[in-house]
Amino acid sequence: MKWLVSVVGAGLVMVTLRDLFHTLWHPTRHGGLSRLVMTALWRLAKRLRSRGRVVGLVGPLAMVTVVGMWAFTVVLGWAIVYWPHMPGAFTFSPGSKAAREPAVLDSLYLSLVTVATLGLGDIAPDEGWLRLVSPLEALVGFALLTATVSWVLEIYPALTRRRVLAIRLALLRDARPTERQLDCTAGALLLDSLATDVVRVRIDFTQYAEAYYFHDGEEHSSLAAMIGHAAVLARHGRSARLPEVRLAADLLSGALDDLATVLDERFLHTGGTPSEVFAAYAADHGRPFTPPRPPGPR
Repeated sequence: MKWLVSVVGAGLVMVTLRDLFHTLWHPTRHGGLSRLVMTALWRLAKRLRSRGRVVGLVGPLAMVTVVGMWAFTVVLGWAIVYWPHMPGAFTFSPGSKAAREPAVLDSLYLSLVTVATLGLGDIAPDEGWLRLVSPLEALVGFALLTATVSWVLEIYPALTRRRVLAIRLALLRDARPTERQLDCTAGALLLDSLATDVVRVRIDFTQYAEAYYFHDGEEHSSLAAMIGHAAVLARHGRSARLPEVRLAADLLSGALDDLATVLDERFLHTGGTPSEVFAAYAADHGRPFTPPRPPGPR
């Protein structure tokens, strides 16, 4: 029976490590529990009256919640591993009152101290297998800390790339380039660079799915509000006379279709056309999806 309880605790730790792996290191980032937490917080924030303020906190709050969930389940799982063998399989320092405490409390205390790599030493494993298992928890605690820092350092560059693309599209919307201005080598380079930026954002949504739940702030820095203008530029570029402009416009159109597919499959589930998906994306982020102003006349 003791070993069965310990196996349950080890299983809880493995579930947590699997979720951490799929959230941070798997190429497609199909996180399990973390995605559920983020989705639940996003939907809850959308229902609140002060939606604008609350939605802006969902991304950071969700990350803190997920990291806290990982830490809690790791500590709990290892405490369950220790609990059936407490206190007989452990050595207590002379004069320590820990042995007088309930076994559950001692197990939680030992797990917290070990995962935090404090190494106080007032409770130490005595049996051989526990002496091997206990340092593994310290390694997991160190990996959890490293993964949290890496997660933060990966997410914010992805958000920056998304917002830079949105601002570029906002500037182009305001500049209203004419069809003649687009029908040149510079226009081809512009459309090609936009296609590259869209592909980068598409990859970010695949590898850093949690970035979807971050609010972009003002309208001109919100990709949800500005992505429609990229479609207009692609449409006008496809009617250009120069073949290189038409090719760049086709690349941009294909990149937009691919982005719409990723958004729909992973977040929106509309089953509609790219235009419908982008409209749903804007609505989900509290942005009205109105047809952007087309480029100026020739």
